[in-house]
Amino acid sequence: MPTLFSHAAVPLALGVGLGPRIVPPRLLAAGVLASALPDLDVIAFSWGVPYGSALGHRGFTHSLCAAAVVALAGAALSRSLRAGAGRVLFLFVAMASHGILDAFTDGGRGVALLWPISAERFFAPAALRVLEASPIGLTRFLSARGVTVLGSELRWIWLPTLALGLILIGARRAWSGPHHGGHA
Repeated sequence: MPTLFSHAAVPLALGVGLGPRIVPPRLLAAGVLASALPDLDVIAFSWGVPYGSALGHRGFTHSLCAAAVVALAGAALSRSLRAGAGRVLFLFVAMASHGILDAFTDGGRGVALLWPISAERFFAPAALRVLEASPIGLTRFLSARGVTVLGSELRWIWLPTLALGLILIGARRAWSGPHHGGHA
């Protein structure tokens, strides 16, 4: 799995790139939180839940269904988020990106993206599994392995999402230029 820091890269790039009119600050903060939410399932290890269980790590919390539930909760809270109910699709993308990024790691047992329709665990094709899997636990992370993981995430997550954010900012500015009567 990528680190919690890097799961935030997708909602940050989209939120900053699309701008506060489309992704208000509260919605952006909720998106960053939603991008980390699936990894709460690691507490299942301390409860003896097997990794491969639907309740285990990379199980149901990493599914597109769980992302849809969070987006629906966001729609119910859209006033608090200061975003229209339709804009909380951002929460779905933020949370769904977690499982998708995890599928590109070189470790673990895959991601239950289609739970509850299927319990199958998915990985990206082997040639695309370029992300170093982050060790679970702070002590393991604060090691040479953690440095390797961060280097991998910088290359494969942060640089591409930075590029995405800059492209979106450029497109937003071009769209809202003088011929459209507004500013970004």
